[in-house]
Amino acid sequence: MSSTDARDAIAPGTKTLSTTEYRWLACRLTEALRDALRVAESRGQRIPDQEEATEDA
Repeated sequence: MSSTDARDAIAPGTKTLSTTEYRWLACRLTEALRDALRVAESRGQRIPDQEEATEDA
């Protein structure tokens, strides 16, 4: 099941997935959200606070 399959799986009018397929989909979505959070936190750590930037200037 690819990312387009995941999108198709939740579209109205599609066939009902098995428990295993829903579990797989939930795991992949969790992984994607974990990766997005990790990237956001990493980028946030590299951006100085507004107050710190004005003090350094």
